Amino acid sequence: MPKYATESIHTLALIGHGGVGKTTLTEALLAKSGAIAAPGSTERGTTVSDHDPLEKAHGHSLQSSLVNFPWQGIHVHLIDTPGAPDFAGQAVAALAAVETAVLVINAQNGIELNTQRMMRWAEKRGLCRMILINKIDADNIDLPGLLSRIQDQFGTECLPMNLPAGGGTRVVDCFFNPEGESDFSSVAEAHARIIDQVVEVDEDLMALYLEQGQALTPVQLHAPFEKALREGHLIPVCFASAKTGAGVAELLDVLAGLAPNATEGNPPPFLRGEGPDAEAFHAEPDRERHVLAHVFKVVIDPYVGRVSVFRVHQGTITKDTQLYVGEGKRAFKANHVYVLQGKDYVETDALVPGDIGAVAKVDEIVFDSVLHDSHDEDHIHLKPLEFPLPMHAIAVETKKKGDEQRLFDVLHKLELEDPCFIVERHAGTNETVIRGLGELHMRAKLEKMAQQYKLEVTTQPPKIPYRETVTRFAEGHCRHKKQTGGAGQFGEVFLKVEPLPRGAGFEFVNQVKGGVIPTVFIPAVEKGVMQALQHGVIAGYPVEDVRVIVYDGKHHAVDSKEIAFISAGRKAVIDAILKASAIVLEPIVNISIATPQRHVGDITSDLAGKRGHVTGNDSMGADGAQVNGQVPLSELTDYSSRLRAMTGGQGSYSIEFTHYAPVSAATQAQLASKFKLAHDDE
Repeated sequence: MPKYATESIHTLALIGHGGVGKTTLTEALLAKSGAIAAPGSTERGTTVSDHDPLEKAHGHSLQSSLVNFPWQGIHVHLIDTPGAPDFAGQAVAALAAVETAVLVINAQNGIELNTQRMMRWAEKRGLCRMILINKIDADNIDLPGLLSRIQDQFGTECLPMNLPAGGGTRVVDCFFNPEGESDFSSVAEAHARIIDQVVEVDEDLMALYLEQGQALTPVQLHAPFEKALREGHLIPVCFASAKTGAGVAELLDVLAGLAPNATEGNPPPFLRGEGPDAEAFHAEPDRERHVLAHVFKVVIDPYVGRVSVFRVHQGTITKDTQLYVGEGKRAFKANHVYVLQGKDYVETDALVPGDIGAVAKVDEIVFDSVLHDSHDEDHIHLKPLEFPLPMHAIAVETKKKGDEQRLFDVLHKLELEDPCFIVERHAGTNETVIRGLGELHMRAKLEKMAQQYKLEVTTQPPKIPYRETVTRFAEGHCRHKKQTGGAGQFGEVFLKVEPLPRGAGFEFVNQVKGGVIPTVFIPAVEKGVMQALQHGVIAGYPVEDVRVIVYDGKHHAVDSKEIAFISAGRKAVIDAILKASAIVLEPIVNISIATPQRHVGDITSDLAGKRGHVTGNDSMGADGAQVNGQVPLSELTDYSSRLRAMTGGQGSYSIEFTHYAPVSAATQAQLASKFKLAHDDE
């Protein structure tokens, strides 16, 4: 049975921008708690968290990593998350598994891009939040100014739990300690402010504190402290240096003594049912109830296979537990149950509410699955997380012929592991397109394909899915006649084409009378027409928004065959389209760009230079703005990199297809010339 009760389990995620020292802090916590003998180094590739070969090569985290350790009778499950915006999917997914999000800030760099984003995501998820200012021993830092900026950015509820002292060589407690010396501010003042903030959520305690003026005990403060955290009325700020160890023991004390356990945090947002009829469902952190667990991470381990990592919210999972996956009707037996310590899978007897564990080799489990042991829970799921949209796209194909199926298998595995990695097959352009959060994200996936799966691919920007259409009525004709000695081929078709409204697609109309084209050959004519429309006429792109009317023709009693009318239908519609003032259409997308307010002018000017236009502006609070507009998709190649350059890495965007519109005459001439040249070479 488990060594720890649910009330003794604390779960937290370290979040924040890249380079703030989350992995180094994880090592310091593990070493101080005795879970490892000595802290590893990111530079030497010896940390527990960054165990993947690619992470060691890059020198920073590419995926979330789980560790656990004891401290003062408490068992802590900690998730170290990557800080680069390109790997935000891993960090956001971790928020579904914890009670507390600890936002780590580099004392040298202050509040950075992902600092703000991760704080917003944690707040939306209803998590208790803490802030840790790391690297307090660095040179040329302004800790009082940084604390002030944190309060301006995230609210005056961000109050120091401790303060640096001795020139950043140690920290002094401000919560239980009413006096002392620090490098800045007043310990007594900080103590008074945080106690005042805590007692505000408990009227009886506040009355006792104000009227009698007596000191409050830790026991009296615990419940209101947890309530203040749950309500976002308090965001404790701690100071530390993960490198020297200053403040690490004090942080452990805060995490063990004041952070919420699995029964004290805000309940996870489970829902029963789908759509607007879904109702809130409360998971009880009771080990005796039915099992309810949520899968927030999937790993395809080259040795173990598919590993599904989950948080237990209700019930107890042992190695004998029979579990269902979502609405699946067939249960699987959890033959082995693990807790994770970096790359190591440590088998355990049981997992109780609050625990984070894993099972292996269950192919039915995917990201966001709910595991349960009773059909009563078939329709329960967790409220979906809000992930950043993967907009950076590249087309991939195998270097080696015959590897196409391997490519799809590998891409499927990568897609299972990452909620912000999407694989698409574009039938219109005959391309396999992968989407992610940025260039770095895509590069990591390609490196993993090459190193772990030994699969080499070529890449290029995705083709733009242009279309062709007609702008006026026209007629076409073809007589297909072929004599090769013996039975020949004969079929003659007269047809008309006319434009349809944009988005109407294609219509085929049979107006043949008198059996001049026998009914049995009409499908062959339609097949030939479809072949021509699919392959394009003027620039090689599918033709749409057109009506084709077959009204006359001829046949031969002996020589007419299906193949003859396919050919006649194809050539007749090409003849008509060439006379119908055909044009090329390009996709237009709605674009929404989130940016700091000061960059709005640059973005609107840039959109105008890309043949786009702004349709509106919305304030996003503080210094943020959202620019909405429309722009041709062809103008957005590599827009992720361009936007980051314009906004200092702080901009993001999403697009949605809206309609097709004619390209310029110059673009059409260029596309038509390229198509003609390709056909001339055949």
